Parts: sequence; C-alpha cells; structure tokens
Amino acid sequence: MIKEASFKYPEDILISLKEDEDHFLQEVKVLAAVKLYELNRLSLGKAANLAGIDKYNFIKVLGEHKVSIFKLDRKQLARDVENA
Repeated sequence: MIKEASFKYPEDILISLKEDEDHFLQEVKVLAAVKLYELNRLSLGKAANLAGIDKYNFIKVLGEHKVSIFKLDRKQLARDVENA
C-alpha cells in the first residue's frame, strides 16, 4: 500500500531555492530518505524506495551527501583492519 504525505511550507521557499514545486518535493523526499538511512531507521532498500529511486542511484546520492553505506563503528573498523 502506498501512503501519501503532505506538509505546508511558505511559497517563498521555492523562490529562495529557485526551484519548481515538483523538484523541491522530490528533493525533500530524497533528503528525508538519506537522513533516515543515516540514522539507521531505514534499510538501504527501504530508503531508496522512499526516495523514489533504485538502490544504485540511492548509493550515489548517499555519497553526494557524505553518508557511508558501511555501517561499522570505529571498534568494528579497527578490528576489521587488524584482521585484514
């Protein structure tokens, strides 16, 4: 089932961003998906789905926003480096 969400925003936001409404709303979806993924609230696939793009392109978007697809903390990373 697909749900629809809406929110209110000042019209001058579009003027400030120099964007049309469709582009702005797509960007909001993508940014929400990136943040939810970064916070470990959504899996890669679910976040890509929310963003409305495939996993490959979502991984590229994550890179553009400096969000790693690797979910290792410093200890896990150090352990992996030691074992390499």
